[in-house]
Amino acid sequence: MALPVVVITDPLPGRRVSEPLTFTVDAALEGDLWTARTDTGEEVLCQRLTAPATPGRTTFVTVVSFEQRVELTLAGPAQSAGGGIRTREPKEPDAFVRLDTGYFDLEMCTGTAQGTGASKWGLRHFGAVAEGVDLLPSGNNAIGGFYGPFFTPENGLINPPEHTTVDIEVVEQGPVLHHYRMHGTVPDGLLEELRGKTFSIDWRFTHGTPYFSRSYRVDDFQAVINGRSVSNKITVGDEFESGAGDIVFTRFEAYDGTRYRAGDPYAEELKTMVGKLLASGISATEKFETFKSLLTGDFDSAHWDLYWRLFSTWEGALPDADIGKCLGQVRAASHVRADLTDRPWTFARDGVDVSALADETIFAGPATKTVEYHPRYHRAMVWWTSQASGAFQVVQRRQSGWVNWGTNGENECPELPVGVEIKTAYGAFVETWTTVADQLENPPHVAVG
Repeated sequence: MALPVVVITDPLPGRRVSEPLTFTVDAALEGDLWTARTDTGEEVLCQRLTAPATPGRTTFVTVVSFEQRVELTLAGPAQSAGGGIRTREPKEPDAFVRLDTGYFDLEMCTGTAQGTGASKWGLRHFGAVAEGVDLLPSGNNAIGGFYGPFFTPENGLINPPEHTTVDIEVVEQGPVLHHYRMHGTVPDGLLEELRGKTFSIDWRFTHGTPYFSRSYRVDDFQAVINGRSVSNKITVGDEFESGAGDIVFTRFEAYDGTRYRAGDPYAEELKTMVGKLLASGISATEKFETFKSLLTGDFDSAHWDLYWRLFSTWEGALPDADIGKCLGQVRAASHVRADLTDRPWTFARDGVDVSALADETIFAGPATKTVEYHPRYHRAMVWWTSQASGAFQVVQRRQSGWVNWGTNGENECPELPVGVEIKTAYGAFVETWTTVADQLENPPHVAVG
C-alpha cells in the first residue's frame, strides 16, 4: 500500500526546532512507532496516538527541525525508539514523573495538600538541560497553579496547589510525546457559588521541543470578585525562585510594548492587616501561633504564601467570621487605592525593570504574547495564549528571590478565559523572543496528500 506524503509548510520565515507535528492517514496501521523519511533524506520517529481512535484512520505525532517546507513519507514500523523522551530519578516524594525531554528537565508533582509551599502540585522543578539551572530549586514553588476566583482571600481559600491534590492520567506516553491530564476538585470556600467545582489540566511535552503546552478546564462558574462579575475566567500562576537577593528574571515585556501600573495596594493592605492581627493576638489557635512564629522580622523577605494562608478557611488560624471581617476591610481600602490617580499608567517600549518599581510588582494590560527575561544570563520565558488575558500581575521580588507571572488584574481579579491554550517557551531567547512568540502563535501547516 502506497502511503501518502505529508507536506509541512511554515507561514513564517525562520527555522523551526523540533516542532511537534500531528497528521492523520486514511489507513489502519499497526505498531506504536513508525519511521518517516524527509525529502532531504533525514529519518524521523513517529509515535502513533491512542486517543481519540477513529476506525480506518491512524494519527501520528512527530517532531521535525526544518526551514520553510519539508515533506515526510512514512517508511514503516520502527523496532525501537533509539532515543526520545526518557524518565529520570525524581527529587520530590510526591513526584508523578520526572522527564528529560531532550530539551527540558522537569518534574511533575501531585501535591500533598499539607498547606505549605512544598505541598504544591504542578511543575516543582524545571530547567533547560543545556543550561543546567533549576528555576525552582527549593521545591517550594511551582509552575502551572491556578488561583482566582476560587483560591483568593475573597473566597477564604489560598493557593490550590497547597490545599488540594491532583490525580494524573496518562493520555499518551512515548518517545515523541508525553501527554498528561491532571484532575482535581476545588475545596469549598466562603462563596456558595464556587462550591463543588472540579478542574482538569492537560500538559503536553514533546522530544527536543523548546516549549510545552497546556490548557485548563473548570466547571462553569460565575461569581463577583473585586466588585466585578467573573464568568469562567481564572488566574494561572507560574512561579520561579533563586533565593533571596537575586531573581531568575529581571524584566517583563508584552508584545508591541507594555502598558502597566506599578505597585500593589492590595498586597500592602493585606500585609498591614497581617501585622495588625499578629500584634493583636486576635486568635489563640495553635495554627495562628504557628504563623505568628513564622512571620517575624522582615515581612518582605518572607514566603508570600504565609500572608495568604493566615486568611485561609482551610488552615483554621482564624474563624470564618474574622476572615470575612478582616478581608472586607482590606478590599474596601484597596478598592479606593486602586482607583486613585497617584499610580499613572505607563507605556514602555522595552522591558520593564519590575524589581525597581513600587512593591516590585506591576499590573499590565491585555496581551496574548508576553516574556520575562534576564539579559545578563540571556534566558527568557515566553508565553502565548490563544485568547488574550485581560490583565497580568508580574512580581520580581529580589528580597525573597520570588518571581511570578499571573493572569490577574488588581485585587486578585482573574482575567484568563478558561479553556485557552498556553504555549510556554524557555531558552536563550532574549534577542529573539518576539520571533519565538510568533512561532508559538502560528504553527506550521500540515497537509496529507
